Amino acid sequence: MTSRAVLLVGALGSLLTGCTLTSPLDQLAPMPAHTMSAQAEHDADILETRPRLALTAPVPKTEPDLWQRLRAGFTLTDPTTQQPRIDAQRRWLLQHPRYFDQVFQRGERYLHHIISEAERRDMPLELALLPVVESAFDPFAYSHGQAAGPWQFVPSTGRHFGLEQDWWQDQRRDILLSTDAALTYLSQLARRFDGDWLLALAAYNAGGGTVNRARTRNLQQGRATDFWSLELPRETMAYVPRLLALAQLVRDPDEHQLTLPPLTDQPYFEVVNTGGQIDLSEAAKLAGMSLDELYLLNPAYNRWATAPQGPHRLLVPVAQAEALRAGLAALPPEQRLRWQRHTIARGDTLSGIAQQHGTTAAVLREVNKLNGNNIVAGRTLMIPQPAAGQRYALSAEQRLSRQQDRPRSGRQQQRHAVQPGESLWQIARRYGVQVQELAAWNQMAPADTLRTGQQLVVWTPATQSTSAAPSTVRPVHYAVRRGDSLSTIANRFNVSVSEINRWNRLQGSLLQPGQALTLYVDVRNSR
Repeated sequence: MTSRAVLLVGALGSLLTGCTLTSPLDQLAPMPAHTMSAQAEHDADILETRPRLALTAPVPKTEPDLWQRLRAGFTLTDPTTQQPRIDAQRRWLLQHPRYFDQVFQRGERYLHHIISEAERRDMPLELALLPVVESAFDPFAYSHGQAAGPWQFVPSTGRHFGLEQDWWQDQRRDILLSTDAALTYLSQLARRFDGDWLLALAAYNAGGGTVNRARTRNLQQGRATDFWSLELPRETMAYVPRLLALAQLVRDPDEHQLTLPPLTDQPYFEVVNTGGQIDLSEAAKLAGMSLDELYLLNPAYNRWATAPQGPHRLLVPVAQAEALRAGLAALPPEQRLRWQRHTIARGDTLSGIAQQHGTTAAVLREVNKLNGNNIVAGRTLMIPQPAAGQRYALSAEQRLSRQQDRPRSGRQQQRHAVQPGESLWQIARRYGVQVQELAAWNQMAPADTLRTGQQLVVWTPATQSTSAAPSTVRPVHYAVRRGDSLSTIANRFNVSVSEINRWNRLQGSLLQPGQALTLYVDVRNSR
């Protein structure tokens, strides 16, 4: 169900197999230390906007300690347990102490809430550390299995637990909703396996059916059916020990000469009701905080504003909550979002207008209360726009742009416009690159669906001679004129009638003046 986003990869050699995470900070996932590029250093600064926590600084004795609260709820880890798979994971962690500083620098924003929710459900508090294993507490982590967010939900499981995924937001990254969904799912799995939390964790990673089949095999062979006795996918065999090794180190860092960063037992954020959609830069200004920090607490938002359909709330640091509430109360409605008026011209299509303004037809239908794609020349559409001059560095577009344009040593960048029917596999084969590479460069998973006209970046070897020049095929939005037929339009743009039918899902040959068609035209060959 989850990412299968195994984080401790590479350095573990044959001990682990894992899935690559795509995120603004995948270089800070627990991998072997390496020199970061200038772009990666910049991304690291974006995600770690608070002052860095000194590893050697003691926790103030007068403040409640979140580590102590966490340890008090451990029930899965026994410090006397000797298990080779746990030992191997613990050795790797101890060889990479910087990992703790990086991960808990991010996780400080979320850990208090997760612990509180797990306590409320009377769950083992080792589970509060599961986002370390799943995503290294990177809320933007995206695995090659299409899993997203701190708890790494795949799309279908996310939807099953009510996590909406659309142009405006991906609630698999919502801190409140995804935590609730993950803990609910883990509780369900524990009940399914008669209260065995190790089997529940294995099922969270590999799926309940996989664990059931492994238990059935063992029963048929007269063998034990506990986690340590099962033959599971290689990734899952390392996944549960990794969490237990991490919990062992948190339980007794002194024994392992490890100093954890100080974390006080105080809520990091409060929930503020926004009363409706609002530009995130305006909200950050009202709260007196950085826009990047607002995104990190509200990573579900893909764009420059909260989602029009809600939930209408923002998480902000406790110290900024009252300022935001007061600012929202005094904010005139017209200042919540910036809007642009677009007068519909003859030949315009809703999809063409959306593309022109960097939005989608669905958004335009929603905000203009349209029932379909039909629009009338001379009328006006309202189009939501980001605030002028603002840099929304952690919006989906900016994260994708940084990922695509990050220099790759020994490679040259090419751009490819997706053609109808193309897949990542076909494009990768055309350019002589790996599918996994192509997906990672474009912040995708290999199984993701492509959209016609989507712009991909391909990094080919710098010395490679390739005929795969950037595509000259472009989408053309055409309004049918009086006297037009499918054959005359096909002839004019050097395409076939069957292609026009397929692209527009036409059921017959009858066309109406003003009807909107989308064509994919090679600009070198159109007439």
